[in-house]
Amino acid sequence: MATLISCGPGFVAKTLGLLSSRSLARCTCVCAAVRGISFSTSSGGPPKRPLTGYLRYAVQQRPAVAKQYPDVRIVEITKKIAQEWRLLSPEQKKPYQEAALAAREVYKEEMTKFKEQLSPAQAAALKEEKRQKMARRRAIRKKRELTMLGKPKRPRSAFNIFMSEHFQEATGESMQSKMKNLFEDWSKLRISQKQVYMQLAEDDKIRYKNEMKSWEEHMVEMGREDLIRNRKKKTKPKKSVKAKGNKTNTKVVSESKGTETPASSPGTGKSASRAKKAEE
Repeated sequence: MATLISCGPGFVAKTLGLLSSRSLARCTCVCAAVRGISFSTSSGGPPKRPLTGYLRYAVQQRPAVAKQYPDVRIVEITKKIAQEWRLLSPEQKKPYQEAALAAREVYKEEMTKFKEQLSPAQAAALKEEKRQKMARRRAIRKKRELTMLGKPKRPRSAFNIFMSEHFQEATGESMQSKMKNLFEDWSKLRISQKQVYMQLAEDDKIRYKNEMKSWEEHMVEMGREDLIRNRKKKTKPKKSVKAKGNKTNTKVVSESKGTETPASSPGTGKSASRAKKAEE
């Protein structure tokens, strides 16, 4: 059991094959958050995050399951172990869960001591990396949710359609080299040859537009207006532009003759009074 406690997520990823690149990011400890930061602490680095009860069980059971099913892929072995874990009774799961809780308490204490040794810059970097990690997790959960809700796939470009049709026959050992060669082939095509794929891309845009319209209507019926694109925003009233200066353009009607004259500014008040006396 002590060996299991000391094992980290990296060990599980290598020996068990349970963790993909995304799930490994979820299980790794905060050492990923401080990657690239130089630590000069007595501990030498952040403590490793302990395994959960299920991962402890999986590490223990994998050799036996792999020996029982030698021709089965690692993904299928993982599924079998997960199924066995679900069938265990609470009493059977208890030793693994208790060991995980005990290791987590030790981890918390070690992490507290580790953070106390950090400089303000290191602590700030640790906090920022943790925030970014949480943002990535939210984005992954959001994407998974949209996939489960059946959101239509975005339209493909003309080059993407060309690449999907010719990828199998493309030359190159790796995916990157194949894509590079396909891009070169695409660049050499004439406009008339590209027109076929451009028309397919336009048709795919229409498909996407129609499917998104139906999907968003369904989301509104489900009460998920938060997933609708381009939600109408309240328009703010335009501010009236104030006229520059103190001069006004109002007209004054003369009582004696009924003629309209522009209103005078304060500086021309005396000339207006003189003109009125002359009329009298």
